[in-house]
Amino acid sequence: MSCQYSLLFLFLSGFAALYVAEICKTDLLEGTSCTIKLPTKNTDKSNEITWAHLSSDALIHRKNGKIKKPIPGLTMEEDGSLTFGSVSLKNTGKYTYTVYNAEGTQIDAGEKEITVYAKVPKPTLTIKCKDGNATLTCDFRERPDLIVSWYEEGKIIQKEKNPKLFLKSDKIQEKKTYSCSVGNPASTEQSNSIMSCSDTGPGGDSGPRKLFGFDFWIMVSILAGGGSLLLLLICVLVICACRSCKTQRQHEQDEDELRLRIFQDEGQNGTARSKHTARGQPAPPIPQEEPSPQIPTQTQTQPKAQTRGRPPPPPEDDDENPPPLPRPRNKQHRKRHEEPYRPME
Repeated sequence: MSCQYSLLFLFLSGFAALYVAEICKTDLLEGTSCTIKLPTKNTDKSNEITWAHLSSDALIHRKNGKIKKPIPGLTMEEDGSLTFGSVSLKNTGKYTYTVYNAEGTQIDAGEKEITVYAKVPKPTLTIKCKDGNATLTCDFRERPDLIVSWYEEGKIIQKEKNPKLFLKSDKIQEKKTYSCSVGNPASTEQSNSIMSCSDTGPGGDSGPRKLFGFDFWIMVSILAGGGSLLLLLICVLVICACRSCKTQRQHEQDEDELRLRIFQDEGQNGTARSKHTARGQPAPPIPQEEPSPQIPTQTQTQPKAQTRGRPPPPPEDDDENPPPLPRPRNKQHRKRHEEPYRPME
């Protein structure tokens, strides 16, 4: 068991030594954790050590093994080295160190300098063709601190801060691939490669074409589908409107025909009387009015025997459906001296 514990202790000690051994370089990428080693040897906790940042007046001071004023993100190791938890752009600058022995005598002093750089974005390469020539542009979001490198078939042909590369027609016809990279002393990023103007869309821009910020063909498909649905909806509305108009026109025509038929039936009923009653029995005859003779005004008129119309023959006996009694004539068909019609008992 003791052997296993010894191996585990050696492994952890080696890992810790590797972690501590990460020394701060002159050029650092933002977010890196590293340590500035103190060159002075044979220091103990009784020595007084001071680290000062000249750019920000930050000061970390240790005396008799105790740090007087801790600074977030900065720690002092037992040997007096200065450790950064995560460097940032504000940590750029010179750091001075001063070492005193237990008696207060300065035994060592010096300075270290570090430069912190931000992470480089991935560049975008575009090309525009005009009059047989081409202009390549390396876009990297307005970072003046970056250096642009141009590559032809993977070989560097130019390195400067100019983000544009001009190609003549003879270079374009060679059909070679071009790319660009941007970087600083701490990091580098490279763009995709393009071959020539034939690899770009209309207008000379490389990469996929976009419409309203989205892929061109996806937006075309969406707009075409929406237009088709809108056209179908318009067609359905037009068909429904036409059918509604046709139905309304047919309804009006039917109403006109019905009014005309009712008017014709009323005209026939007013001029001709039906020969049968509602139950199918023959209607009683209308008595004929006799013209009254012209009588001189001087002589008294003599009464004349009243005439009665012959009543209709009695219907056959029907126990279930007895025929209706004949109705009397209207008063307008009788004369003043005639008595009303009475049915026979």
